[in-house]
Amino acid sequence: MNTRTVLVGLFLSLAVGSLLLLPPPAPAQSPPSLRLNDLQVLGSHNSYKAAIDSSLMQILRQRRPETARALDYAHPPLQEQLQFGLRSLELDVYYDPNGGRYADPYGRTLVKKQGLPPGAPYDPNERMDTMGFKVLHVQGLDFRSNCLTFQRCLREVQIWSTAHPRHVSIIITLNAKDDSIGRPGFTEPLPFDSTAFAALDAEIRSVFSADELITPDDVRGTAPTLRAAVRNEQWPLLSEARGHVLFVLDETGRKLEAYRKGHPSLQGRAMFADAPEDSPEAAFHIVNEPIEHGDQIRRLVREGYLVRTRADANTVEARTGNIRRREAAFASGAHVISTDYYRPDPELGTGYKVSLPGGKPARCNPVTAPPECQTDDLHK
Repeated sequence: MNTRTVLVGLFLSLAVGSLLLLPPPAPAQSPPSLRLNDLQVLGSHNSYKAAIDSSLMQILRQRRPETARALDYAHPPLQEQLQFGLRSLELDVYYDPNGGRYADPYGRTLVKKQGLPPGAPYDPNERMDTMGFKVLHVQGLDFRSNCLTFQRCLREVQIWSTAHPRHVSIIITLNAKDDSIGRPGFTEPLPFDSTAFAALDAEIRSVFSADELITPDDVRGTAPTLRAAVRNEQWPLLSEARGHVLFVLDETGRKLEAYRKGHPSLQGRAMFADAPEDSPEAAFHIVNEPIEHGDQIRRLVREGYLVRTRADANTVEARTGNIRRREAAFASGAHVISTDYYRPDPELGTGYKVSLPGGKPARCNPVTAPPECQTDDLHK
């Protein structure tokens, strides 16, 4: 071996050794000033909903065809939706402190009376007999759910979140269902009062630790009100919000009053709420009509509030293929765009679906994000 070969080999050995001693390159980061309200994410509507049994749907189509069309959609399990890229979920909860209130849906009795096939077994593990909140759409009618109990739904989200600690914050909106159908055979829901809401908060906190949640107290900080905080750009930084879950009560009127009574600016509460924008509790707004109320959504977004809107409803857009509402939702700057069709329904034949421009779980908000925001950086 000649001298030149020895020297070249020695140089290469030293160079490789030096590279091995260098620290690995730091992952790319989104701009440090980006906040939670600088993003736009995609979410599902009635995220827990499984398909109505075919026999019951047959009865509905005969008796209430418009209702049948509106209810003819379904979703996969929550973890599958999160893995697909959704970052907002919606759950309907019913108060059932003693358990068993929704264990025997009237729709199954109705199918039996008509002599039709009963469909798949319902609740073989008897989860509906346990104490606590239940998750379903319409009692006795649209009762199939991928997670029958609220706690089970929460556990599914918590498990996925723990396995993906750098995910963009998950926003979960809740409807507190207590409307009466008022017809024989249908279960009468228990009302949501201060006791029910205290139990609802407690059930959220039984699954998620304080370190996993973003609450009104976290956002308000030392500001005089929650409203003042969000209007003063106090939503958490994206870097701080990763891996966290934020809950929103999607109710107004009597139920909103019951939730915020004794909790000014939602002090001590686990959830934000769709409170009037001039109230101390205002931080998150549900504005579901982006065509009619697009200007209102853009104003609310610019003023610092988080906003959810809908790209479609009642299967209408999916059946016609009309994308006007979807495009208005994206352009509005609403932080959450809710849909039933993040995957197209092949049976409808229109190809209608909703995905964020760029195809990522989140993108830079078209109204609030600063120029330096790059969507690709949000997912590193």
